[in-house]
Parts: sequence; structure tokens; C-alpha cells
Amino acid sequence: MKEKRIRESSIVLAQVMNPEDANPAGNVHGGVIMKLIDTAGGVAALRHARSNVVTASVDRLDFFHPVFIGDLVTLRASVNFVGRASMEVGVRVESEDLRNGRRRHTSTAYLTYVALDSSSRPLPLPPRVPETEEEQRRYREAKARRETRLTEKTREKECSRA
Repeated sequence: MKEKRIRESSIVLAQVMNPEDANPAGNVHGGVIMKLIDTAGGVAALRHARSNVVTASVDRLDFFHPVFIGDLVTLRASVNFVGRASMEVGVRVESEDLRNGRRRHTSTAYLTYVALDSSSRPLPLPPRVPETEEEQRRYREAKARRETRLTEKTREKECSRA
């Protein structure tokens, strides 16, 4: 299986926020941002796997600043870590007030996707190739998050048996 570079699956998605995306005060709903995050993450995962993918978990989602009607929201997604059939995708969300050009880092999320074959069974994934120090750092951090997730799953199984 041929290795893939991170830039081969990274994506940028941008969308202007409209009144239907927000509450009466003009703040964009967190769920709208969450849907965009899952869309961007899913596209990056699909580009890496070149097969159907499903969201297995959202490991972390932090909102730092609100997004408002009229803001341009830009999402950058890339694969941080690849296991046998699952991968972690990081998504960074920024908003820009188009009237004054002010940009803010509004959200960050880490999602796990599983690649599926035509029978909806987990599909082995090509490994990713980190080319920069930043990509290597993100790989190490994603690997640590994965180990934490797996430890938590083991504990949950043990508790459910008790």
C-alpha cells in the first residue's frame, strides 16, 4: 500500500454565515460549526482513504470565539494520524469579519474516521508521511490522543462487565 503525504488529503472549506445559521442575537449556532467541521474532516479522511468513511468519534471540540452572521468561516482539515483502519483528522476553524478583515481562530476539533470497504467493513489505510516538523508534532500528539482513547475504551469495557 502506497504511503500518502498529508498535503494529498488536506482541504480548505470556506462559507459565509447567513441568518439561517444563527440565533436571533446573530451568533452562529455551534451545531452549524460542528456540521462544517465534520464535513471538512470527512472530506480529508475520504481523500486519504479514497473510500467511504464514517465518523467514529469526536475526541475534542473547543470553541474559543463566537462566529457571527456575515462572517466568512474557513476550515482547514488534515490527517494527523493513521492506524490500521482509522485515522484522526484535525480541523482548525477561523472566522473573518469581511467588513474589517479581522480574523480569529474560533474552534479546533479532532475527529476519528473509519474507512469502510464496499461491504461496510473496516478497510486498511495507507500510512501517512509526515514531511515537516509541524506534521511530525501533530502525529505525536494524535498518537498520544489515540492511546488515551484506547485506554478509556478498555476501562469502559471492564466497568461494564463488573
